[in-house]
Amino acid sequence: MKLVKKQNTDTSPLHAAVLGATIDRRTFLKRSGITAGGITAAGTLSMSMMKKAAATEQASAEAGHAARIRSICTHCSVGCGIYAEVENGVWTGQEPAFDHPFNRGAHCAKGASVREHGHGERRLKYPTKLVNGKWTRVTWDEALNEIGDQMLAIREQSGPDSVYWLGSAKYNNEQAYLFRKFAALWGTNNVDHQARICHSTTVAGVANTWGYGAMTNSYNDIHNSKAILIIGGNPAEAHPVSLQHIFRATERNNAPLIVIDPRFTRTAAHADQFIRLRPGTDVPVVWGMLWHIFENGWEDKEFIKQRVYGMDEVRAEVAKWTPDEVERVSGVPEEAIKRAAQTMAENRPGTFIWCMGGTQHTIGNNNTRAYCIFQLALGNMGVTGGGTNIFRGHDNVQGATDFGVLSHTLPGYYGLSEGAWKHWAAVWGVDYDWLAGRFDKEEHPGDFFGEEGATDTVVMPMNENGIPVSRWIDGVLEEKTHIAQRDNLRAMVFWGHAPNSQTRGAEMKEAMEKLDLMVIIDPYPTASAVMQDRSDGVYLLPAATQFETYGSVTASNRSLQWRDKVIDPLFESLPDHTIMYRLASKLGFADELCKNVQVNNDEPVIEDITREFNKGMWTIGYTGQSPERLKEHQQNWHTFDYTSLEAKGGPANGDYYGMPWPCWGTAEMKSNERNVASVETRGFKQGLRSD
Repeated sequence: MKLVKKQNTDTSPLHAAVLGATIDRRTFLKRSGITAGGITAAGTLSMSMMKKAAATEQASAEAGHAARIRSICTHCSVGCGIYAEVENGVWTGQEPAFDHPFNRGAHCAKGASVREHGHGERRLKYPTKLVNGKWTRVTWDEALNEIGDQMLAIREQSGPDSVYWLGSAKYNNEQAYLFRKFAALWGTNNVDHQARICHSTTVAGVANTWGYGAMTNSYNDIHNSKAILIIGGNPAEAHPVSLQHIFRATERNNAPLIVIDPRFTRTAAHADQFIRLRPGTDVPVVWGMLWHIFENGWEDKEFIKQRVYGMDEVRAEVAKWTPDEVERVSGVPEEAIKRAAQTMAENRPGTFIWCMGGTQHTIGNNNTRAYCIFQLALGNMGVTGGGTNIFRGHDNVQGATDFGVLSHTLPGYYGLSEGAWKHWAAVWGVDYDWLAGRFDKEEHPGDFFGEEGATDTVVMPMNENGIPVSRWIDGVLEEKTHIAQRDNLRAMVFWGHAPNSQTRGAEMKEAMEKLDLMVIIDPYPTASAVMQDRSDGVYLLPAATQFETYGSVTASNRSLQWRDKVIDPLFESLPDHTIMYRLASKLGFADELCKNVQVNNDEPVIEDITREFNKGMWTIGYTGQSPERLKEHQQNWHTFDYTSLEAKGGPANGDYYGMPWPCWGTAEMKSNERNVASVETRGFKQGLRSD
């Protein structure tokens, strides 16, 4: 009997896909109605049955088409690319960028929700101030005039150090740079941001080892790793897209994954070996692994001979950490420690990854130094697939740190010496003596710690570290004589920073209530606005989100990326740099703040700020990433190799994506020969900075 195939008349998108027709993802979801059955069936479709959404040229909204705008996710430090779709000024949809060299179409749940930053129902709509316990609407002019008058009065009575400027890892690079400049022109080093709490121990520990504290390789370079060790990190939840780079190594290189953590995390669920240690015993565990490495001669002797100083002292210390002692302190048995050490020794190059589980300890600096020493012993530095790789938190916490939103340095880690101030005064085009005159003149003890108090050394406030964010509470509550400044903190500005992650909550509440003035500048109300029982003296000002402005942002791997503005600031919100300019105008130094920067309708031009920091950031090589080059990279995502990040053809041919610092020279010096040569010199092909 001959069988006759019945003609299929089902024209549903799901059925069409099963039959082999290609449809794009959006059409599939739209036509299927995202039903439960459709979602279940969609999971059975192979990638060959799905059509990749093609990136089109940015369309004109006036022509009736949605404009496709390239931006960068604001959640974590991976720096995933997104396409925002805007119709008539309204952000209507978004897609992960399939052509972006970091995420290649991947999106995590957090990244998929970034549209809510612009359209969230809890957005601050207009400036308010607290009057008799009630939030009262005011205009921007009223708010800034009142805030400015109070700050100027505090400055006159108690000095510039009595106002604390708490900045943000959510600024773009240009805003971060302008904010640190703002604090300097106000005349204080009482300025800081989130990195003090999360990765300051990394910055210090890694800087003590390499010269500067930052991730040495890139997420993409993990593709070349033959072994992966993660300690104090849970990227499966904190940086989900980073896992695609980790999995590329585990799947293609058969790289073993070792996870060391007190908790069994979602990342640990993927590990070949999970080591549960007692919290705070990172150093004993690392020394325990090194004990086996040295005992068995697994160290890279030639690498140590040529490139490492002081390893003999490390050997002497490690010798004390026998397997029994390590198990007694950390709870980890010898078998597990030896297995991890042998795995890393036999599968080189290996990468060593950590996050805040390794840093947020009283001995966090010790931890990060130990991690670096471990990689030096195995010769895992200066090679592709190696490195000490710190997965930072916020989207621009690396950039905000680089640009000195910190109490102990000026932009570029120049420090606070007279020479550093003269360098930046020259870049800013302001007279050094005028700048010095903005600071208090009272000398303070150079060492203000310990029972004895003062020493013979004295320093000027301009050259002395400010109060870190972790201690601002003490700046308010301590006796005046115990603080190395003229008076206590009397005004606090929370600018894109909420205190949720800080401890000492009861003392913080008390400090907030004692302040004369408290200013909160944020797109959303934060804990600062509600955790104190004040009835007045608090201002809540609406800042724009990063999708309502534009500029560059530095990912964890030190690549700079350009964001375009997706939508105009909603309601009465203003971009952070506009608020800075308007407040500086009230405080009397707007001309100095933007001497080299064009200002349009109270908004400093972002590109001019980029060019200004290009002139001054010679310490770490933020000198070659002009706005034009960054925009060129942004418009040519598809030309950059997924693993090496080198552009293969196109306008940026030979460049490495985002020009990870140090990018020496100037943008005008760009040539393919210079760029490739400098990359080899800097060690990016080997995954290590030259410093």
